[in-house]
Amino acid sequence: PQIFWEDGIMSGYRHPKSSALDCVLSSFQMTNETVNIWTHFLPAWYFVWRFLVLSSSLDLWRDPYHWPLLIYLLLVCLYPFASSCAHTFSSMSARARHICYFCDYGALSLYSLGCAFAYGAYAMPDHWVSGVWHRYFVPAAALNSFVCTGLSCYSRFPELERPRLSKVLRTAAFVYPFLYDNIPLFCRLLFFFWSNCPWSDAVAGYCYHLLFALLTGFLFASHLPERLAPGRFDYIG
Repeated sequence: PQIFWEDGIMSGYRHPKSSALDCVLSSFQMTNETVNIWTHFLPAWYFVWRFLVLSSSLDLWRDPYHWPLLIYLLLVCLYPFASSCAHTFSSMSARARHICYFCDYGALSLYSLGCAFAYGAYAMPDHWVSGVWHRYFVPAAALNSFVCTGLSCYSRFPELERPRLSKVLRTAAFVYPFLYDNIPLFCRLLFFFWSNCPWSDAVAGYCYHLLFALLTGFLFASHLPERLAPGRFDYIG
């Protein structure tokens, strides 16, 4: 069925009415979802391990200062696991495919909200702390996540009749929360480069985070490189 087609992916599709067991077994076979499944599933357990390591050295549960970090870490673990499950079970039926990706989009929005908790607590520029913007930064991020989850889920319905509109809506639903939630990072980096401050590991981490996030967004929106060579990247998905 056309609802299962992906741009530039010519082969490697699973049966559109697979059972749950078939879906699980397919993760150990070469299909166009295998890489997607494992590149989310394995990082999820890496993040769980990092969470346990930090839990042993920081009082994440009782110290209010660490609660934003706790929320962020829990959602960092949730998002790739939910995405892995979505890619695993999305071939059970057309309806199951929609439900799986609704959960995927919701988990992504929650991860975005987790970033807002962490950045609002630890990365907000000093002159914004305790101001109006600081007080309403996380509530506004929560509203953004709610609205953008609905928008990304809605974008699946016109996918066949108006694929370009569907893609624009879904991309906007992902890009806008990213831009909003990262405002503290953008401001810190601008201040850093403007004032010629010495390079630090924190700044390097911010730069890598933004670079890879922008690269991911570009590849998602452009469907590169599979659009340039249809059939060549089928098993990367």
